[in-house]
Amino acid sequence: MPTLLAALFSSAAGASPVTADPHGTIGIRLLEAPVSHRNDPRALSYIVDHLNPGTTIQRKLEVSNTSRRTQRIRLYPGGADIVRNTFSAPPGQVRNELASWISLDRPSIDVAPGGKEVAQVKITVPPAASRGERYGVVWAETVAESNAARPVRVINRVGIRVYLDIGPGGDPPSDFRIENLTPMRGPDGSPQLATLVRNTGKRTLDMSGTLALSDGPSGLQAGPFPADLGVTLLPGSAAPVIVTLDPQVPAGPWKVKLTLMSGMVKRAVTATITFPATGTGSPVTPDQDYLPMAGLIAGLVVLPATALGFMVRRRRRSASPVS
Repeated sequence: MPTLLAALFSSAAGASPVTADPHGTIGIRLLEAPVSHRNDPRALSYIVDHLNPGTTIQRKLEVSNTSRRTQRIRLYPGGADIVRNTFSAPPGQVRNELASWISLDRPSIDVAPGGKEVAQVKITVPPAASRGERYGVVWAETVAESNAARPVRVINRVGIRVYLDIGPGGDPPSDFRIENLTPMRGPDGSPQLATLVRNTGKRTLDMSGTLALSDGPSGLQAGPFPADLGVTLLPGSAAPVIVTLDPQVPAGPWKVKLTLMSGMVKRAVTATITFPATGTGSPVTPDQDYLPMAGLIAGLVVLPATALGFMVRRRRRSASPVS
């Protein structure tokens, strides 16, 4: 039986549902986060925490249904990993060590049309758990079985990422370094700026940011332009982050300011660059402008309704159902 799968992970954009067919749209968002991370955009969207072995935490989730009929939504944990600088979670109930620590008080919820329901996720870390960061997902899923009118079995799945660091003491530091800026042209000729970002801290990072241009030809300004999303860096790893500009932006020279962030860690660099006519230009060593981190306060905070949205859409057809 053919299957259509739509799967998304939560992000810090405005709230929105996921839909793979007109018969079902669902959403999931985090309602609580540690106050120690209340200024951390990642912790407003994902379960991001540091726990000692033997610790248990609980977080409330909101599951929503924007369709015109009641939806039975299954809730369950799944495993995840960082693969080639990307947060990767296999479809279905694929578990890892972290997923085995996660439980939900409501394995399934019937959500009325336009309704919302609250569930609670619990993470129990065994006393003998080893030091290190683990990754997982809390999934919400609906299944629309095939019938005469719809020969494809459709699975809608949305999830909240989990980044859990285990070990004694406090949360390990997070930090990164922007190592260079390289002006270039994309395949369609659009100007691009690439930078190599290196994770110099002890926690995994999800990169985002913007590029602003000033002092261009005839005093022009441009931007800000968003950096590409989806770059996830393990401690000690490095990867390029690319910003694509409007094709109409002149070659320059420009004074550029690139601001990148992951959670509460934000860094900005400046440089003067000129985009090449074709191909890749010479790398430029930027001037570093390190921005301060927000202060930390222990406790728990309730999140606003606008804290969560979704990103990373995957669609797949297969010859057999996805379980």
